[in-house]
Amino acid sequence: MKKVLFIALFLTCSLTVMAQDRDEHREKIRALKTAYITDGLKLTPKEAQQFWPVYNEFEEKRRELYRKERADIKNLECMSEDQANQKLQEYVELEREDFLLKKQYFENLKKFFSAKKIMELKKIEEEFNRKLMREYRERQNSQK
Repeated sequence: MKKVLFIALFLTCSLTVMAQDRDEHREKIRALKTAYITDGLKLTPKEAQQFWPVYNEFEEKRRELYRKERADIKNLECMSEDQANQKLQEYVELEREDFLLKKQYFENLKKFFSAKKIMELKKIEEEFNRKLMREYRERQNSQK
């Protein structure tokens, strides 16, 4: 009985530490991304004050749409054809919501950024994501 309790406690602690590590890792990536974008766009303090609340709200809404989409895909094995059809319609609706969200986001950015600066933001985000993926792959390869 003591062994079972010890194992359960050990697993619980391990999972908690893993979740904390994952959250800390996400926060580090967000901080790096914030610095990369701020530096890449050469944001003034005033621009940063206007930009970051809009950007963070957009990112949170996109994450929520992504979570909804992923939740639907996970349960695919036990789905009937009718349920799959309904989920497909929901997926199309999520895509529409994502499009409308992006459209509103760009309109909000245009209030204080030029179209050229918005395009530069897209380029900088893509560069950051490429660098992040390259680093991830390099770390994965070095662990093999």
